[in-house]
Amino acid sequence: MTLTTGDDAPTVTAPNQNGEEISPAFDDPTVVYFYPRDDTPGCTTEATQFQRERETYREAGVEVYGVSTDDVASHSSFAQSEELEFDLLADPDGEVADAFGVEVEDGTAPRTTFVLADGEIRAVYENVDPDGHAREVLLDALDDDLATLPE
Repeated sequence: MTLTTGDDAPTVTAPNQNGEEISPAFDDPTVVYFYPRDDTPGCTTEATQFQRERETYREAGVEVYGVSTDDVASHSSFAQSEELEFDLLADPDGEVADAFGVEVEDGTAPRTTFVLADGEIRAVYENVDPDGHAREVLLDALDDDLATLPE
């Protein structure tokens, strides 16, 4: 069952596109978005839009992590080809997805996004439309005072 608003943030560790083990701390505002596959049209749209908004996310104090069941090599190629500067976490065994309660079917996770802060889930987006999603999540985080832009 997918984690919901108010649930404790899970503890996860996974390699990023550079093979570095990443254990995100969910005390600060963080977005974790699950997507089905690297280098597919919808996933590319979603990733490049998160990249386009990256500086605004950073200024607002929000970390972004993309997660799919693809391996490190696939993430590395995808990050390089799309010039992604945020971490893509490799979850080939579905352990990160499981920690968030995201059900992996036929080897892929459905588009699901979590906003976390202060060690808990603050918002969940399911059945995400990748086009415009990065901006929507950012605006919602700002509206909910989870993030703030510098004056």
